[in-house]
Amino acid sequence: MGVKNRLLWLMAAFFGVIFVFSACFPQELGNMARAYEPAVDGEGVGPGTDVDAKVQPADPIGFLTSGIGGGAGGVLEITIYEQGLALVKERRKIELKSGVNLVEYGNVAARIDPASVMVEDPENRDTAVIEQNYEYDLVSSFSLLEKYLDREITVTAGDGESYSGKLLSYEGNGVVLEEKDGNVLVLQEVLKVEVPDASGLSTKPTLVWQLYSPVSGSRELLTSYLTGGISWNADYALKSNADDTRADIRGWVSIDNRAGIDFEDAGLKLVSGEINRVYTPQPVYEAVEDEAVAEEAAMESPFTQEGFFEYHLYTLEKPATLKNNQAKQISLFSADSVPIKKELIYDSFSGDRVRVFLTLQNSEENGPGMPLPGGVFRIYKTDSAGDLQFLGEDRIEHTPEDGEIRAAVGTSFDVTAARTETDYERVSDNVERVSYEIELTNSKSEAQAVTVVEHLFGQWEIQESSDEYEKIDAFTVEFRVTVPAKSTKTVSYKVERRF
Repeated sequence: MGVKNRLLWLMAAFFGVIFVFSACFPQELGNMARAYEPAVDGEGVGPGTDVDAKVQPADPIGFLTSGIGGGAGGVLEITIYEQGLALVKERRKIELKSGVNLVEYGNVAARIDPASVMVEDPENRDTAVIEQNYEYDLVSSFSLLEKYLDREITVTAGDGESYSGKLLSYEGNGVVLEEKDGNVLVLQEVLKVEVPDASGLSTKPTLVWQLYSPVSGSRELLTSYLTGGISWNADYALKSNADDTRADIRGWVSIDNRAGIDFEDAGLKLVSGEINRVYTPQPVYEAVEDEAVAEEAAMESPFTQEGFFEYHLYTLEKPATLKNNQAKQISLFSADSVPIKKELIYDSFSGDRVRVFLTLQNSEENGPGMPLPGGVFRIYKTDSAGDLQFLGEDRIEHTPEDGEIRAAVGTSFDVTAARTETDYERVSDNVERVSYEIELTNSKSEAQAVTVVEHLFGQWEIQESSDEYEKIDAFTVEFRVTVPAKSTKTVSYKVERRF
């Protein structure tokens, strides 16, 4: 009897604990505990559960409200960086139930960084993603064959005959099958493969969330993520006038979208500056490549510019569509009759060449008068017949407002240089005197101004010189001379150097 009494007391205590537990904890915790059940045969979760796998089609209706200023007023916002990176921000309407919901969030960039995903419910801060899976095992011939190793498939060989059997291996365009009688077939050329189904493989990259919601109803979740495969750079076209004193300049933004997704009517922002990044391996998947298309946007779509942290931010005033595998050019600015200066520079570090440069001051008075992202300057000019000709191009660095732009155009054909060491004297172990001559030849029918750049090292002093010079820094001097028409000009100097 003693043992039976103890058992009765233990059972009474057990049911008493359960009663107290149920009375003290809210019903929401019960929903959370039982809401998630695995899907069966790809049909989602069965009746009687609180899991909702239904998501509205990708139809962003606004920007992420956290730190979003409205941009161009479109339905999606993308901030693109020069390092082949973009921040995508969108809002989608999703039907949620109280508890844990299974949500398949598709139509994301194929180059998404899953670890960067952020989800926010502006109406309820308790909404949270408990677990996230990134499904990138996309349907392809190789993924299907990999899935069906050691399983039954049917193939059509190059002779038109069909064969069925267990797939043992595959390589290139051939497979190895084991028939039901144990025979092994090696088929070198396979025209068609038939499999029962492709369940478990996706047609597009998808985020699968276990998402907890404290309440039921239709919600607008704010989602942001980083993606690779999309980049931008600046390009400039400069058209010089007849005497190379003024030029019309057009600035363009070139965007290359290879992120694996179309961005329709997106508010567009561009960040110019060097951001620090930590590079980690990203998932590798197969994707169908679309044909690349180049498109130029109308020039009435300028950007507004503002300082942002230690960078510069350029915002397009109206939405733009960036299709996958498409290069798009959008007007950045237009400036006419900008004062420029042509310079002929001989620098012995560049060999026996006289190089041609165009310089301009990036000021509000002269134009363009805005911080310019680094990019390629292409220089053009019309010939005597009025036809436009290409002169050359150079890459410029980021140039702030009031900074100087100097673009190398090419090498002078008619103005040449030759540099000669004419004398050398060893004064002591650490002192030497050296003499140089730079002969400039001008074959043109008009005089040419040339800047001669010389680099000096150690503790130096120019003792003699044929022309005046300017000390640029501790190791550089410049001679600015004029070479007469159809003549030569010799620049000479003697320098004493101490080491």
